[in-house]
Amino acid sequence: MTEAATPAKPHTTAEKLADLRARLELAKDPGDEKARARRDKKGIPSARARIHSLLDPGTFLEIGALAKTPGDPGAFYGDGVVTGHGLINGRPVGVFSHDQTVFQGSVGEMFGRKVAKLMEWVAMVGCPIIGINDSAGARIQDTATSLAWYAELGRRHELLRGLVPEISLIFGKCAGGAVYSPIQTDLVVAVRDQGYMFVTGPDVIKDVTGEDVSLDELGGADAQARYGNIHQVVESESAAFQYVRDYLSFLPANTFDEAPIVNPGLEPELTPFDYELDAIVPDADNTAYDMHEILLRIFDDGDVFEVAEQAGPAIITAFARIGGRPVGVIANQPMYMSGAIDNEASDKAARFVRFCDSFNTPLVFVVDTPGFMPGVEQEKGGIIKRGGRFLNAVVEADIPKVTITIRKSYGGAYAVMGSKQLTADLNFAWPTARIAVIGADGAAQLLVKRFPDPTAPEVQKIRADFVEGYNAHLAVPWIAAERGYIDGVIEPHQTRLLLRSAMRLLADKQISRVQRKHGLTPI
Repeated sequence: MTEAATPAKPHTTAEKLADLRARLELAKDPGDEKARARRDKKGIPSARARIHSLLDPGTFLEIGALAKTPGDPGAFYGDGVVTGHGLINGRPVGVFSHDQTVFQGSVGEMFGRKVAKLMEWVAMVGCPIIGINDSAGARIQDTATSLAWYAELGRRHELLRGLVPEISLIFGKCAGGAVYSPIQTDLVVAVRDQGYMFVTGPDVIKDVTGEDVSLDELGGADAQARYGNIHQVVESESAAFQYVRDYLSFLPANTFDEAPIVNPGLEPELTPFDYELDAIVPDADNTAYDMHEILLRIFDDGDVFEVAEQAGPAIITAFARIGGRPVGVIANQPMYMSGAIDNEASDKAARFVRFCDSFNTPLVFVVDTPGFMPGVEQEKGGIIKRGGRFLNAVVEADIPKVTITIRKSYGGAYAVMGSKQLTADLNFAWPTARIAVIGADGAAQLLVKRFPDPTAPEVQKIRADFVEGYNAHLAVPWIAAERGYIDGVIEPHQTRLLLRSAMRLLADKQISRVQRKHGLTPI
């Protein structure tokens, strides 16, 4: 470039202000022109527009808009990520958003420094951090620098985990190393047919292993939700933002804070909806019903906010409120495998218990399960250690824990679903509860196997009589009540107000543990 073509440096204040405005204007949407055109053709918002859609209007304070790769005169402002602070429902959050138009949102040095600084800030002030992910992964041309910052951000995720809520939104392809940041966060929300997660893509898999797999089957939002890597699949970015706002309304800003209280005096007396519980459980033990119908009637205002709905559907994990205060809910779902706990449900429940414990959110167990799911595939998949992780999480949690047994509570599932022996504080049962080592049909099957011909009419008569007697005298709540394993048998319509009394009683719960570095989780 000739001397004559070199732009003059600003000298006056007016020139410097004009220069600043020009730089800031360029930084608003700094990416490659072709990349911007591709984004606009797809109808995808810019990185900043996404942040503005998430936060309370007018609250975003951007940090690092003029950052760019050092020593590169052609570098783009922002370096592929927008970072800053703002408010959601009037409460502070930190937020970053990948910019697909700058090196496809890949991680470079200033990208890493900006996100790391944001992580330091949320740790300092104690507020949630939200990442809007739309990244190609590591920046190939930055070689070791990109890898180093990936590792650095991974280290900082560990420092934040359990201190403040961490949330990830998947709005594009999240591939390679890019998946290891969101998978460490507490909540992952993806847009259907837009958000994808995978370590290696279909083409690489085809080249290396010879396997043919479609993009949707491999990394689509619904597929990854079934695998347990995505907690919520939504239809649009706006739905994702609303889900995050609702999710945060149940949580404290950090592990030392308290969650917001909403309508604490709502419905202080029994209502017609409470009395509907008295007839909600089918008379036939093997008849399914939707557990949501119970949950909607025992928590404030029928407000049950489910998390990880698609993974391990035999267990429901959700947030709700009791007397205006948030609680975590773990409930069996008889509509799916009769509520039997399988590998995926075990992992889902264990993760949720540990999260609630980290943020001092009391737990309510609502029980109707025939036990852990039997089968060769379950054993191969690690039902022993995965069920063990669920058990370990329940014992480890020192938050208030209240259990309501609705119907079946059999075998090892009795223990993990908030038993008194695993440190639940208060346990109640409905008169429809069946608490036993095994169900009547399973016990009868063991009995008739002793006969030479189990199908003989006289043997079937013995079987039927045994089942009737077992259900009348053994699989009942009275034995557990007599021995103090449950604190009472209640009428179903009393449940909602009883839960309020229980949570008031446990509000100041404190527990002392043997000091050690940390416990060891079955892995």
